[in-house]
Amino acid sequence: MNIERDLYQELVSWKSKKNRKPLLLQGARQVGKTWLLKHFGRKEFDDVAYFNFDEKTELKQLFEITKDPVRILSNLSLVHGRPISANNTLIIFDEIQECNDALNSLKYFKENASEYAVIGSGSFLGLSLSGNKSFPVGQVEFLTLYPVSFKEFLAKVDINLHNYLLQLNEISPIPDIFFNQLKDKLRQYFIIGGMPEAIKTMLESNSIHELEQTQRNILKAYELDFSKHINNPDIPKTKYVWASIPSQLSRENKKFLYQTVKKGARAREYENALLWLKQSGLIHIVNRISKPAFPISAYSDLSAFKAYLLDVGLLRQLADLQANIINNENALFTEFKGALTENYILQSLVALFQTNQYYWTSGNKAEIDFIIQYENQIIPIEVKAAENIKSKSLLAYTNKYKPNIKIRYSLKNLSINDNLINIPLFMVDYTKTILNSINEKLN
Repeated sequence: MNIERDLYQELVSWKSKKNRKPLLLQGARQVGKTWLLKHFGRKEFDDVAYFNFDEKTELKQLFEITKDPVRILSNLSLVHGRPISANNTLIIFDEIQECNDALNSLKYFKENASEYAVIGSGSFLGLSLSGNKSFPVGQVEFLTLYPVSFKEFLAKVDINLHNYLLQLNEISPIPDIFFNQLKDKLRQYFIIGGMPEAIKTMLESNSIHELEQTQRNILKAYELDFSKHINNPDIPKTKYVWASIPSQLSRENKKFLYQTVKKGARAREYENALLWLKQSGLIHIVNRISKPAFPISAYSDLSAFKAYLLDVGLLRQLADLQANIINNENALFTEFKGALTENYILQSLVALFQTNQYYWTSGNKAEIDFIIQYENQIIPIEVKAAENIKSKSLLAYTNKYKPNIKIRYSLKNLSINDNLINIPLFMVDYTKTILNSINEKLN
């Protein structure tokens, strides 16, 4: 089953660049990196030369004996079973983080064999790059693949609704006949999530039982990775942090508390576990800012943060929230303090804007769920899981900082009132399009 990914077009753009560099595709395990690269290779090239350093560890020796791309390719051609041509073959180095010499060889591909199309990918690239001092900065390009977005999910399950949203060209209410259908599809997405295997299982079997088994298998695979890739003293700490995420998000104040991980836990004992989960793409960290000013990163408080899972469906499964809640109309969006909804919005913003997100508080009186910096704007974002959209926090923020644009995601219809844009939850993936449209009119 094919799920077309928006990142495909960025791969096509990479292929056509005049001064193309080797590409590194990052992303958490099981988000679909290998399938996407093979699919891209089959459609855009005459041949695909695929090498997996985790499956065939003996490949590493080919990079240990020489740094010359010509010699490396000569040897790889023998493994591939046919010549690897310069312009007509896509070369994929999968799980490249398992071979440090292969990772470093990308520098020489750029300098001495730039006519070859080379992509390296891996589930733990973030970890490898952070500790690879010899990695040639500036010699490669990067892309990151995230779980399937709701927009991509909708294109698979209802192309007519997908095309309807694509053709919207003004901020005005969506007719109920479309709005209600889109809300139903979003409820399905909250249950299934964006992991390709989970989507495939549900669409092919239409079985909640099989879906949940697939999600449990994914979570189990992640936990096995802890034992495989983490130093022994940090394995139990990482498991504690991972298991605590639903509890962290179930509180009214979702600030990460080490006491929630384990009684008596201290930051210095669990910082490595958090960093590992972040660099492997399994969680997203959202730091608090003291002031929404440029550059926003300068006002980040590293000691105060919230932690979200990479996927809303996996969060539901990790929280042991039964899938039959889908039958309870809007309860799914508000369950355990709206954590699913907030996680869904955050994972969408991360993929859409490819930048860090923040949040803002004013003592115990007000909290803005997310703050993003987009072009020359700092935009406060409120997430409302219920239809009650009253917000003292957004009012307090507005009175203090007078933002030019504000965003609220909710179950209310698409609208703009003064400078507050209300975006239905199912349209979060169109946020950048909406903002660009408003900026064009203002300019």
